[in-house]
Amino acid sequence: QGYEGLVEGGDNIKQANWLSVSNIIQLGGTVIGSARCKAFTTRAGRLRAACNLVEHGITNLCVIGGDGSLTGADIFRSEWGGLLEELVQDGQISKEVAQENCRLNIVGLVGSIDNDFCGTDMTIGTDSALHRIMEVIDAITTTAQSHQRTFVLEVMGRHCGYLALVSGLASGADWLFIPESPPEDGWEDLMCERLGE
Repeated sequence: QGYEGLVEGGDNIKQANWLSVSNIIQLGGTVIGSARCKAFTTRAGRLRAACNLVEHGITNLCVIGGDGSLTGADIFRSEWGGLLEELVQDGQISKEVAQENCRLNIVGLVGSIDNDFCGTDMTIGTDSALHRIMEVIDAITTTAQSHQRTFVLEVMGRHCGYLALVSGLASGADWLFIPESPPEDGWEDLMCERLGE
């Protein structure tokens, strides 16, 4: 459950084995869970997370996420030494344990369906999102054709129109809105004329 699992600890932190990862390759990455975690935005929450990691002897993290997740990872890394000192002072861990776990290594991977990160062809999650969008489009296209109706489909992407653009191209959409290119005045008449054709 992302940072929520790190802060809560307990059964949220467990070793993955062959059985726990079998038959998931075709599923979206959120099979491991994802959560917004207000507690991790506080030092107290990060202190609990540090304690849980040290308890399990974990000093290597692979953080998959967007801006919030990767910013949180950087803050966590920069505070790591101070968090361990605080845990020693509070008597939650010994000096020896703190010394053994004195370095936190983090690998950050951009996990975003938006595909809005330079330096990579496709961010983690984009391909899965495109496949889901195309499945939906394939399902509703026959209905739209048989009823001779116009269907409007909204896809995710926040400030990035990549998913809308690529799925629109792949499906032969008649009209497309993307945030990078807002419609000009009078678009309604132009759209109606286009759809009328």
